[in-house]
Amino acid sequence: MEPVLIVLVVLVVVAFIALIKTIQVIPQASAAIVERFGRYTRTLNAGLNIVVPFIDRVRNRIDLREQVVPFPPQPVITQDNLVVNIDTVIYYQVTDPRAATYEVASYIQAIEQLTVTTLRNIIGSMDLESTLTSREVINAGLRGVLDEATGKWGIRVNRVELKAIEPPTSIQDSMEKQMRADRDKRAAILTAEGQRQAQILKAEGEKQAEVLKAEGEAQAAVLRADGEAAAIRTVFEAIHDGDADQKLLAYQYLQTLPELAKGDSNKLWIIPSEVGDALKGLGGAFNGLTGNGGGANGGVNGGAVAAPSVPQAAPAATQVPLDPAAGPRPVDVEKGAARPRVDPAREYRKNDPE
Repeated sequence: MEPVLIVLVVLVVVAFIALIKTIQVIPQASAAIVERFGRYTRTLNAGLNIVVPFIDRVRNRIDLREQVVPFPPQPVITQDNLVVNIDTVIYYQVTDPRAATYEVASYIQAIEQLTVTTLRNIIGSMDLESTLTSREVINAGLRGVLDEATGKWGIRVNRVELKAIEPPTSIQDSMEKQMRADRDKRAAILTAEGQRQAQILKAEGEKQAEVLKAEGEAQAAVLRADGEAAAIRTVFEAIHDGDADQKLLAYQYLQTLPELAKGDSNKLWIIPSEVGDALKGLGGAFNGLTGNGGGANGGVNGGAVAAPSVPQAAPAATQVPLDPAAGPRPVDVEKGAARPRVDPAREYRKNDPE
């Protein structure tokens, strides 16, 4: 009985192992390669799959999702003989598990080496400045070459990204100095533009202020002239309405004469020739009022106050025009005429003919 029991136990174990090898569960977004006696038979897709135990063998399982593989920095020489280190990242996806298994031994390593060689070809035809500013061009060139080469491997390259481009340390220092100089230049330009705008605005403000001030002064002068004209017109109308006679005008004329002598700078006071006429008129007026006037019509003899005589016009001799160059002539108040000006040179020759 014991040998029979041992055989039954062995059969049960073998049946269990066979059952396990017969049922293959493949996860979602995965695939498995099945070989029969070492030859490719089929590809197992996601789900429950049945294989022949001890005859079919599942070689490997392949992830069909998009994969991200970063590659270490690679030294690359640019066109201007500068060595830069470039980090790359590849986004790829397996589209054909059979080709990815049998067409290339290690598609990850193959993609890495192809990326390095393609990157050196592209960067070798560009200078450092173009390399730093043309990432999109480099990415597009890498993706085109990799997609064409990995198509037969059952690999599709979706994106190629450059993580970092590191130039030499000396070049980095030079670039920093250049950038600092550019920033200082832009700052100086902006400062100069600000000062220029400030000066322009200040000049425009001063110009507008001067224009407004001139307009204000002009309007003030116009208003002042209108006021003086109105005042003169009012005075003239008042005199015309009051019917002022010659005596009142002569009295007002004499009251204005002291105003001419005011001021510390007045050293010489020239009396006009009309003062004599004004004095005569006032004298006649006072004689008429007091009754001391002579003649047949005197106030005492005639019994009535004679009307004051109207002062006549000054003699022609008193209306001598003034010479602007020589200044006003001295006036003889008693005679009411201007004395002739004596030339000292002519007077000397007259006295001493020789």
